[in-house]
Amino acid sequence: MSPELAITLTILLPATATLLLAVLDKRPNLREAVSLLTAGALFVIVLGLLQTVLDGAQPTAHWFDVLPGLSLAFEIEPLGMLFGVVAAGLWIVTALYSIGYMRGNDETNQTRFYICFAIAISAAMGIAFAANMFTLFIFYEVLTLSTYPLVAHKETDVARKGARTYLGILITTSIGFQLVAIVWTWVVAGTLDFEQGGILADKIDPTLLPFLLALYAFGIGKAALMPFHRWLPAAMVAPTPVSALLHAVAVVKAGVFTMLKVGVYIFGIDLLATTGAADWLMWLAAFSILAASIVAMTKDNLKARLAYSTISQLSYITLGMALATSLGVMGGAMHIAMHAMGKITLFMCAGAIYVATHKTEISDMDGLGRVMPFTYGAFFIGALSIIGLPPLGGAWSKWYLMLGAADAGQIIMMGVFMVSSLLNIAYLLPVVARGFFMGSQTQGAYSLGAAAAPSKGIQEAPLWCVVTPCLTAIGCLLLFFYAGDIYMLIEPVAFPEGTAQP
Repeated sequence: MSPELAITLTILLPATATLLLAVLDKRPNLREAVSLLTAGALFVIVLGLLQTVLDGAQPTAHWFDVLPGLSLAFEIEPLGMLFGVVAAGLWIVTALYSIGYMRGNDETNQTRFYICFAIAISAAMGIAFAANMFTLFIFYEVLTLSTYPLVAHKETDVARKGARTYLGILITTSIGFQLVAIVWTWVVAGTLDFEQGGILADKIDPTLLPFLLALYAFGIGKAALMPFHRWLPAAMVAPTPVSALLHAVAVVKAGVFTMLKVGVYIFGIDLLATTGAADWLMWLAAFSILAASIVAMTKDNLKARLAYSTISQLSYITLGMALATSLGVMGGAMHIAMHAMGKITLFMCAGAIYVATHKTEISDMDGLGRVMPFTYGAFFIGALSIIGLPPLGGAWSKWYLMLGAADAGQIIMMGVFMVSSLLNIAYLLPVVARGFFMGSQTQGAYSLGAAAAPSKGIQEAPLWCVVTPCLTAIGCLLLFFYAGDIYMLIEPVAFPEGTAQP
């Protein structure tokens, strides 16, 4: 298979699978089999492309020209490859988890759920492999529109309100800020292609760079940068597999990935460093990191606490870019993968708790760890990875972010990372402590499919709601030992030719 065909298939395969999913509406076993097989096939194709990129190539695919110099085209560079592997790999996990969750919780409109999920993954692959800002913007909007029905899935008044907030903020910021920034870039640079070192040097008055960057930073609403973050907590009305999609697989990762692409390939790290155009963004990201963590500590609802945790963690990546150092870019890129694996673990555990007990408030979960030891064990491992403790993957991304701050001479930012990790401990570990060490409350498996073993006092959620977070928890551990592979993948981006490495 040629690389061009492989790129096209990564986008069209999930999209065309929606037709089969629709036809199999009344045959759930076959419908879910199609979802799993499509996810598996996509991952195999992406792994083939990964090897091509590791060999030093950057495969391309050109669909058509919209205007002279403006085309719908794709080119796989290391950052996009990393995001593509994360999205494709975690789709398999989420598809397995969805079987247990959607059936165990007796959710309605399951076919619509799987269709919209597949479209969202197709859009995520388009974002990952986009060769220019125009192509990325098109798929960025498709991702927003395809996930709106997922957020509104329950069709309650609360769900519809949350979905309206989700759509309203993301569309408004995208059209009002990001599109303006894209047009401005095209006018001054004459191109929207992603190029190593950026396309804006000597093309725009340096005094205007902070304003252009502001349009991008606030226009990329999926990065959940304050004050345009409210859509993320509002979207927690969605079923937990959707929350996993939003926080780990596609949506927010598409946001911070786009932020990195803009910093590296539109502005260029050297331009940001010499002009100081990103200094203000660095301080705003630092504020978002700490403020969101403090808010997370006040939330009793588990998914709400995790949502604000995500807002904080996403700003790590934005801050890594804003530091305008190679090590900051490396840390931000690594954090895409590390946070995805850790946070999907936490959300799937939250969903397993809901399916098994129908509890959503942390204060109601005392003693649950003793009857759901696998779920809470996985939550503990995922939490430690988010905190950044070795031997878990999150330790490496935070390490390189700290080095990036030190390299930039930003001692205060080093302090921000350290204080944030302490706040991570304060709002994540009490969930585990209450589950294992607080007095138990009256328990009972809510789901008919719960894996109950009364003789052992275990009442876990249905099998696939438990196995999948355990697998991703193991993934958090493996990422610590295979972080070198991610480093090697991102190395050409963070340390282009002529850049000294540590």
